Amino acid sequence: MRQLKLKLLAVAAAAVWTGSVSAQSVEVLHWWTSGGEAAALGVLKKTLEADGIKWNDMPVAGGGGEQAMTALRARVTAGNPPTAVQMLGFDIQDWAKQGALGDLNALAAKEGWDKTVPAALQRFSKYNGKWIAAPVNVHSTNWVWANKAVLDKAGVKDLPKTWDEFMAAADKIQKAGLVALAHGGQPWQEATMFDGVVLSTGGIDFYRKALVELDDKSLNSPTMEKVFARMSQLRKLVDKDFSGRDWNLATAMVISGKAGFQIMGDWAKGEFINAKKVPGKDFVCFRVPGSQGMVSFNSDQFAMFKVGADKADSQMKLAKAIMDPAFQSAFNVVKGSVPARTDVPNKAFDDCGKKGMADLAEANTKNTLIGSMAHGHSVPASIKNAFYDVITRHFNGDLNDKQAVAELAKAAKN
Repeated sequence: MRQLKLKLLAVAAAAVWTGSVSAQSVEVLHWWTSGGEAAALGVLKKTLEADGIKWNDMPVAGGGGEQAMTALRARVTAGNPPTAVQMLGFDIQDWAKQGALGDLNALAAKEGWDKTVPAALQRFSKYNGKWIAAPVNVHSTNWVWANKAVLDKAGVKDLPKTWDEFMAAADKIQKAGLVALAHGGQPWQEATMFDGVVLSTGGIDFYRKALVELDDKSLNSPTMEKVFARMSQLRKLVDKDFSGRDWNLATAMVISGKAGFQIMGDWAKGEFINAKKVPGKDFVCFRVPGSQGMVSFNSDQFAMFKVGADKADSQMKLAKAIMDPAFQSAFNVVKGSVPARTDVPNKAFDDCGKKGMADLAEANTKNTLIGSMAHGHSVPASIKNAFYDVITRHFNGDLNDKQAVAELAKAAKN
């Protein structure tokens, strides 16, 4: 059935995308469709148009990229891959192993990417020593976003620095008649919260052992049971209509004052900025309490697919534009993330952006910069998806804390 579905998708893709694309154009597949994301992508479009390159858009809605990868497989099966595709972590490596990606080494050497891109990102940007993708940003997942007016109304005077302080603040928000935690019931969103809770509960070494090295002792530990116990606490803070809600709609609950907190990556900031909200005045950002000094990251990268000679020049111009320091600043100011290059000044960034850049620099120096499990940067997709299943089943009450620990360890083995 799955093979038949892929064949049908391939036929459909071939039918729809056989139109010729001029030499001075690029076709980009991505999932940036929310307000803040679309505004950020517009920066890249304008940069290329100024260089005489037409942008052919191929948006696939749905944060996390699962739908985008399905659409991409259909295009590749049809023998007509896009110029570039937004990708995360191990997905890039998987396509590289299939021999589908191009060679950016000459451009990377000329532009000095080896010296300016953090090694943790290069792990996914390169395959067998060859640059295959251009990282556009560094997102961090262990953030909390809060509506300042809601905190004031609930009597939360200080931002919580510990888990107990966070739960006490959430209790005050609920007693004020508001939703404590804005959340969308989708597996990747629950896994994003899980990232922060693991860091908060066990620290960086535990995160690395459990979610990167898949150490059985760590996965089966009392610490992991405490992680799930804290996830159970978070479940009591969400509203009854959370199931299936998109992440940006959950962010909108915080923006509008219906909810106090959201645990979400810093792409959420793009929604606040798009709504003309000011950090420090309208909203505040802080690390998941207990995870200060640690950064779990994902990096949106544009994987460059092998294209014909007639499209190669435009593809290189796209890659060069993505890595240009001025673009990295302009794009990430809008997107909510921080630059993938370490040589970009922070002058144009707001308070949350400056904090994000400082946190990244500190974590990079102290070896507390860790790939996000939830966003495909700590384990391959097969294990990530198995973890998703366990985390979501637990969050929805199908597993208790002890059962979830056992199932998570089993998922890692399988």
